[in-house]
Formats: sequence, C-alpha cells, structure tokens
Amino acid sequence: MKLVIAVIRPEKFELVKKALEAEGVVGMTVTEVKGRGEQKGIALQFRGRAMPVDLIPKIKIEMVIEDADVDKVISIVRANGRTGRPGDGRIFVLPVESICRVRTDLDDPAES
Repeated sequence: MKLVIAVIRPEKFELVKKALEAEGVVGMTVTEVKGRGEQKGIALQFRGRAMPVDLIPKIKIEMVIEDADVDKVISIVRANGRTGRPGDGRIFVLPVESICRVRTDLDDPAES
C-alpha cells in the first residue's frame, strides 16, 4: 500500500476528483492548505497597487492505494490538474506500513 499526496490548484480539484472516481479511486482525504514553491508567492493587483501574496491557497488530496495503482493515480492527477503554469502542484508517494480501523479492533482491514 502507498499513500499518495497530491497538492493541486483549488480550481482543478473537481476535475481531478471526477477523473479519479471514474477510475475507481473514491477514498480520499481533502484539506484546504496554503503554501509556496519555487516561485516564492505571487503579486496581485489591488486598488492599483501590487500586493505580495506569500502563501498560495492549494488543495491537498491524500489517498491510500494499492502499489499497482500508483502510476495510474499519478497520471490522472497530472492530466487533470495541469495548467502548464508554475504552481500546478506536487505529488508525493509514501509507503504505508499498516492501516488500523478506529471503529473496530481490526489491525489491517486492507488485508482482510
């Protein structure tokens, strides 16, 4: 099992979510976050003056998936989350050692 974390633009979230659902990836945790990358923020125009915005709003999607589905999920997020401009986001893939259900005493419901 792998934990895939995708940080994307908020305006691309619905498109990414629908594309993932169409491929059977429905379990996800979604968080509104702020961050910045190599561009170190942006400057917005407000009432005729430039206002620096240091942290940009993003959406973080976390999904625990089978190892065999990692490349498919990455392709879906890239294809549907891309604008071609800086700030499109990042995808992180981490190993998952175990999954424990809160409601029951099952230690690894993914295996049962």
